Amino acid sequence: MRREVPWLVLVILLGYAKAAGAAQDTRQLVQQAVNIELANGKTDHSHWLYFESDQKKDHSVKQWVAETADGSLKRVVQLDGRTVSPDEQRRRVEAYLADAGAQNKQRKGEQHDDKQAAEMLELLPKAFIWTQEGERGTNTVLHFKPDPGFHPPDMEARVFSAMEGEMLVDKGQHRIASLKGKLIRDVKILGGLLGALEAGGTFDVERRQTGEGVWQITETHVHIRGHALIFHTISEQEDDIKSEFKLLPATVTMREAKGDLIAAHT
Repeated sequence: MRREVPWLVLVILLGYAKAAGAAQDTRQLVQQAVNIELANGKTDHSHWLYFESDQKKDHSVKQWVAETADGSLKRVVQLDGRTVSPDEQRRRVEAYLADAGAQNKQRKGEQHDDKQAAEMLELLPKAFIWTQEGERGTNTVLHFKPDPGFHPPDMEARVFSAMEGEMLVDKGQHRIASLKGKLIRDVKILGGLLGALEAGGTFDVERRQTGEGVWQITETHVHIRGHALIFHTISEQEDDIKSEFKLLPATVTMREAKGDLIAAHT
């Protein structure tokens, strides 16, 4: 004789199944966005000219930046609140073009940060529990919190996986439009010897489409108490805003980009 499952138990089981299915669908959505970003990172060889305003705790700069296959060429127009004269701007550009050591150092820093960003992207579906919270304009709103079952493989992953926040994903292109997080617990590396970050620190990365199929980081806001070197070119206290994007030739060299860089103005 078949036994009837009590209706309350059935409702509970269906609720769990529905929640598990929704969580899996959300994780798949995150994985899809990550896969698209990683794929575009490998195939996008476009280079851009843009204006950057970068404010750190004890240093600020406003500058034009030209991306090239050999690295970025910069023309500083304001440094720590001081306006840089046109002659000094040109001298700085020429000095950098003649300094292979400085170019190599900057290029290595940029490559390191690109590698770190890709590794952190790959962690998104693994390190967090994701829930879908609705829509905001053309974006899907996703909330994330640390997954207690995740075991960080390295120091960077330990810091990253201690965050909670939200990610916006463009519904049409499945591209990440923003990622905001807050450090919800203290993080110490080797008891604090290699770094220590205090709970409460925040980060906010904003992105937008600058060309066909091309998305760029337009704003980075990091406010973290403590120190743990993850990105070579990003400080623990920083507000960086990029604007005035202009597409450069895909094969542009630093020497070729110099003309566009010098001619650029806001």
